[in-house]
Amino acid sequence: MAFPARNHRISLQDAAAMTRQWRRRDPGAMKAGAFHADQVRELLAQPGCAAFRIYSGMNEKGEGQFILVGVDDKDKDMTGGILLEFHYPCPPFCDDGSALNA
Repeated sequence: MAFPARNHRISLQDAAAMTRQWRRRDPGAMKAGAFHADQVRELLAQPGCAAFRIYSGMNEKGEGQFILVGVDDKDKDMTGGILLEFHYPCPPFCDDGSALNA
């Protein structure tokens, strides 16, 4: 099934409210993760890649991880291609001045 058209943009006010709710729910939880842009662009540049999906996972130390995988136009994970993890977790790699982390 192809993804229906959708505008994924969100206002800063709405995004900040959503991240605030997450932090209140579980103050000790991982808040975010950052990936190098060049590797995300490489993932998206794979032939047939229409989107990417983010999976939540846990490494052998019990630490939260995000796994990124390309998704084709039939909504199938491109598991034979590039997969990304080893993100920079927040904390400690956080923008303390960001409205999304205040």
